[in-house]
Amino acid sequence: MDSALTRFAAGYDFPLDDFQRRACEYLDDEAGVLVAAPTGSGKTVVGEYATFLALETGRKCFYTTPIKALSNQKFHDLVDRYGADQVGLLTGDLSVNSEAPIVVMTTEVLRNMIYASSRTLEGLGWVVMDEVHYLADRFRGPVWEEVILGLAESVRLVCLSATVSNAEEFGEWLAEVRGDIRIVVSETRPVPLTQHVAVSRRIIDLFAPDQPGDVNPELVRIAREEARFQRDDSRRPRGRNGKGRRSVSYGSGRFGGATSRQDRNGPEHRGPRNSPSRSQVVRSLRQAGLLPAIIFVFSRTGCDAAVSQLMNSDVVLTNGAEADRLREIAERHGAGLSPEERAALGWDRFLAAFCRGIAAHHAGLLPVTKAIVEEGFVTGLLKVVVATETLALGINMPARTVVIERLVKYNGQTHADITPGEYTQLTGRAGRRGIDVQGHAVVCWQPGMDPRAVAGLASRRTYPLRSAFAPTYNMAVNLVASMGRQRAARLLEHSFAQFQTDRRLGGSTASHRRKDEEAIAEYLAAAHCDRGDFTEYAGMRERVSQLEAEQARLRRGARDAEVADSLSALDPGDIIAVPSGPHRGWAVIVDPGTRGGHRDRGSRPHPLAMVEGRSVLRLGDGDIDSPVRRYAGVRIPAHFHPRDAAARKILGRSLDDAVAQLPELPERPARATVDAELADQIADLRSRIRSHPCHSCPDRETHARFAERGMALRRSTDQAVQRDARRSGSIAARFDRICLVLEALGYLTEGGAEVTEQGRMLARIYSELDLVTAEAVREGVLSGLDTPQLAAVLSTLVFESRPADRRRPSWLPDHTCEQAVTRLRSVRARVGRLERDHRLERPRDLDVGFAEEIYAWTAGAGLEVVLGDGMSAGDFVRQARQVADLAGQIAAAGVDQELARGCRRVLNAVQRGVVSMSGEDD
Repeated sequence: MDSALTRFAAGYDFPLDDFQRRACEYLDDEAGVLVAAPTGSGKTVVGEYATFLALETGRKCFYTTPIKALSNQKFHDLVDRYGADQVGLLTGDLSVNSEAPIVVMTTEVLRNMIYASSRTLEGLGWVVMDEVHYLADRFRGPVWEEVILGLAESVRLVCLSATVSNAEEFGEWLAEVRGDIRIVVSETRPVPLTQHVAVSRRIIDLFAPDQPGDVNPELVRIAREEARFQRDDSRRPRGRNGKGRRSVSYGSGRFGGATSRQDRNGPEHRGPRNSPSRSQVVRSLRQAGLLPAIIFVFSRTGCDAAVSQLMNSDVVLTNGAEADRLREIAERHGAGLSPEERAALGWDRFLAAFCRGIAAHHAGLLPVTKAIVEEGFVTGLLKVVVATETLALGINMPARTVVIERLVKYNGQTHADITPGEYTQLTGRAGRRGIDVQGHAVVCWQPGMDPRAVAGLASRRTYPLRSAFAPTYNMAVNLVASMGRQRAARLLEHSFAQFQTDRRLGGSTASHRRKDEEAIAEYLAAAHCDRGDFTEYAGMRERVSQLEAEQARLRRGARDAEVADSLSALDPGDIIAVPSGPHRGWAVIVDPGTRGGHRDRGSRPHPLAMVEGRSVLRLGDGDIDSPVRRYAGVRIPAHFHPRDAAARKILGRSLDDAVAQLPELPERPARATVDAELADQIADLRSRIRSHPCHSCPDRETHARFAERGMALRRSTDQAVQRDARRSGSIAARFDRICLVLEALGYLTEGGAEVTEQGRMLARIYSELDLVTAEAVREGVLSGLDTPQLAAVLSTLVFESRPADRRRPSWLPDHTCEQAVTRLRSVRARVGRLERDHRLERPRDLDVGFAEEIYAWTAGAGLEVVLGDGMSAGDFVRQARQVADLAGQIAAAGVDQELARGCRRVLNAVQRGVVSMSGEDD
């Protein structure tokens, strides 16, 4: 029978797997489908069948991906299959054949189309959502849910996901909001995976060859032998005094690696050296025929260091012909790089390693460099890629072997064990379909490693999909504009985030509450007093405690908010009066501490300052316990460093000169007075307590203990009921609070029923600080700036420092920029206060860490200049594109013509050189 599926399958040189055929048959039934299968299993075949059906039936199919690199890869795949006239591409800054029957695009582009009711949506039959597990991503995830909820009912979804442990739950939600969705789950890897451990110069199977599931006795013996020469606490990090800490801060300790290098390699070291060097690992892989390989190292610096170590150890993995072909790939992609740019990028070092079959791959590389590495690896010429875990997501780069150097990684706060889901994601790259009979996963031995723990990690397949959805200001105005406020609120109640919340609340059963009610009754019976109603008496006592706690909380909260706002308004060079603590006196701000990485969201900044006596230190909560203000200002020496004595001396003189012109140090501010209304309530209750009959009972405190237990349980039960009620409508409630903020600022009409002209401007700004950006436009903060100045100020709205850059002081390039950013901080503080009043999370701080670089670039500086302070080329390009993206959004948002022209000039000034080269980044 010549069915559509038969004709489609004939285009492949391999038979379709059962799960692929079953999913395609569901599409024939006009149903949507969720396919959850391991990396490399071929689930994209199902998405490609949707594109085939679109051409067969005369309808359209949009193929969406989370990042531009994936969109470009899929675009070229489909062009090769169907021809350039049948396939289009839309990635925000690139539009090719957008009215074709098959269009590949990023998810953000489709979201924007839905909000704009684009005519391109007419005739749409299918939407393929590739890598739909990105729904759990904090930044990109909400867009997926906006698309799923916003598409017309007639559109069929084809959702392609990595293996997740709650696929059925996700499928149930999809069926609830999209209608007929069938679930296809396959946990069979297309290429079987064998697990190993690299110990010294050997590669040993993780599991016993003759007893699958049991740990290899050889590894257990190695662990025991190693343990004879280690302290009992060797799996835990050592304190400075040499003693093992009670709390483990390097993961759980089960995967080893916590012992310091000094302990391993110092004169006291005894016992076997089981941890392999990187060159030993690569040589062992080559000897065992396990190349090409991806070696995962959880830091960019570690990746670059690994390549350098392999180069220094004279590892050569290619022959002459392979090296020539690799050189051709590199020169073809890098043809647009100038000699100066090549020098800034260390091109010669990169090319030397690349031609020897070795390269790094991480977000710090230029997109064009990553494109070179990817092509070299996919062709099989490049033998070893040292990569961060980001390679486990996205583009198709399978290997014969995956090596994981450590099973502990830094997550931004602490060193933590990688999860079973992360392990599955990393090892999913092992095994090339149609090439390898088996894939291989190799874990490098670390001192103190427990092989049984490694086996447990390798055996589990837990990777739950958790929604990251949360309404934003931009989302709110777009939803209200397209469907009205009430309908938008109802739509958000159907989000996957709310679906999962409601599922979790199902565990709060009525039977538990009945037991609580019985216990409460018993406590109150035991508190019975012959002199009067002890429950009433205890209630008044409890109410006094609550009011006093509320009084303290309000006093503390208001003061903390005022202090945080005052600190957020500071700039480098501002002179302040430190109000308290051992450093009370005049100080000059070196770094305000408001950059995104310096503090947790919601906490106050801790500025770096020079205090009297010329010490440079961070001012803590004990130093600044009341709001501060700028009294004067001095210029911070260029490239000031706290350890540079000469720079400290210059700044100290400037501080002394400025202080000499100032009046006496102001008096320490008095504490805020207690709220009069609360104080009156507390006084009244205390009077009533003293006159209550039970107050004179000799057994008063005994009765009170039982009454307090019963009332505490009552309070806990009531709070649980209220918490469940709040959570059951948490998404819609947040949306309502957002709408109230938008009403207050004039982006929605009174009552929030319609979007105003200013709201339509906000609807075009897609940024984490969307409302702050819109308010800055309205207040003219961005007006009157030249191109480099505008680029520098815009960068503070999109840039967020990496942890490694947080200690590097950054400055604004000129006084005009400083003035604009000061006004911008005031806007951010005002928005933050309004959000606090509406119980919304306050926006993150502005971050000036990219201002100097983007200022120099848009002023015409070369790459070697902007990378001079240590920023990586990949970070620079990615951040520059974000600035350009925001400038483009503002220019198209209906702002005044002068600002629109200024933003377009920024866009043009940014998009040059390496920033405009292909090799798309996310």
